[in-house]
Amino acid sequence: MQINFFDFEQEIQILGPKIEETVMRVIRSGRYILGPELAAFEHEFAISIGAKHAIGVANGTDALMLALKAAGIGPGDEVITVANTFAATALAIAYTGATPVFVDIKGHLMDPAQLEAALSPQTRAIIPVHLYGQCAEMDTIKDFAKRHELFVLEDACQAHGAMYRGQPAGTIGQAGAFSFYPTKNLGAYGDAGMIVTNDHELADKLRLLRNYGQLDRYHYALQGFNSRMDEIQAAILRLKLNSLIEMNGRRRDIGEYYAKALAEFELAPTELLEGSTHVYHLYVAALPERDRLREHLKERGVETLIHYPVPLHLQPSFSSARCVGDLPVTMERAGQIVSLPLSPWMSNEAVDYVIAAVRDFYR
Repeated sequence: MQINFFDFEQEIQILGPKIEETVMRVIRSGRYILGPELAAFEHEFAISIGAKHAIGVANGTDALMLALKAAGIGPGDEVITVANTFAATALAIAYTGATPVFVDIKGHLMDPAQLEAALSPQTRAIIPVHLYGQCAEMDTIKDFAKRHELFVLEDACQAHGAMYRGQPAGTIGQAGAFSFYPTKNLGAYGDAGMIVTNDHELADKLRLLRNYGQLDRYHYALQGFNSRMDEIQAAILRLKLNSLIEMNGRRRDIGEYYAKALAEFELAPTELLEGSTHVYHLYVAALPERDRLREHLKERGVETLIHYPVPLHLQPSFSSARCVGDLPVTMERAGQIVSLPLSPWMSNEAVDYVIAAVRDFYR
């Protein structure tokens, strides 16, 4: 059996006719930028997670960067985040002129105990990353931020629909950033992103920033950007939003099935935080024999990936960033993590095949 990590063909078989109808509806409308589809999707997405405002932008990187810009983050400032994340998290900080400050993790997520050591007179914000589909320890992070008057921006790009003690991901800090890259739990058929916030003033500024800073046509209140979610992607995302709860449920079923079926092996599976709801954007295990397991699974037709093999503090592009210590947990995990195939379209037969292949490795 061949099991690809990403399998869009099954999604197209199920959603294809509705997607085609949706795309043609937008094309026939003649409205392609900042039209009714985006307005409707922003409203529906905000309602779905209980936020007052949702601002559609071009991609998840812009969602992070624009939220920081709207909060006044810029040159000379520092923003605390983690190094075991996709480059966009730290790039968004760098794009503002600020400096990323990397702290270590606990499990896969930001370790709040490291924040005190990261603090400096230049610290202005914290970006906790809700990695793999589970929220960071937001209560502790928010308490620290409140004491030091720091802006909290949630990187929820992998956490559509995740919950932290009854609060949806993205609505716990002052703002939350989402990506709708095609592989996400809620994925577009291209690039798209969203910023959510309950701050009216911040939302108004974000709407200006995403569209050149225009108050109205050819009148510019500030120096903005060209970062607008197009109508076709908004319409597709509206359609798929209706199935997000169901798709996340299927992801959760598979993730929990993996954890139970492989519990006898020392795979250090994704830790479940008390009171949190995991949406399993990825199922990530960690084991010293990671590379041998990947080769074993490859021989049996099972594709795996590593998210992420080289932490950002070791990347030449972030040599100017500040790092709090040697990040020992980050480094250990980088050499051990492996992502097993998981998607809402994955059959029970395919899941059982992956489990059997992993069990065979240990035998």
